[in-house]
Amino acid sequence: MRVPVLVAGLLIASPAAAEDPDPWWGRDKALHCGVSAGLAAGGYAASSLVLEPRWQRAATGAGFALTLGAGKELYDATGPGNASLKDFTWDVAGTALGTALALLVDVIVSPRPAPSRDSPTATR
Repeated sequence: MRVPVLVAGLLIASPAAAEDPDPWWGRDKALHCGVSAGLAAGGYAASSLVLEPRWQRAATGAGFALTLGAGKELYDATGPGNASLKDFTWDVAGTALGTALALLVDVIVSPRPAPSRDSPTATR
């Protein structure tokens, strides 16, 4: 019984670790997520002018946002900023969120009827 108490005491009494300069929940992570969501949704919306299938719109919006997010991190890696895998992770999360929201709005605003079994397009 003494060992768990000793271990707990050592953990509590251990010196505080230095503050993480790139925390997972920092203010900049919310910006990465929000900007990526906006870029993905905007890319989806813009591509709807020229692309009909929803999956192509989603791929275009997501590709647009991820390309800009990766480009930003590569630029930071050359020296002007601090490249961060955590930042890019939030870019990916924001891209997924923005793409999903754009797709959901598209489905709600312009639902497409399911093809009937007798129609020639039902086999496509």
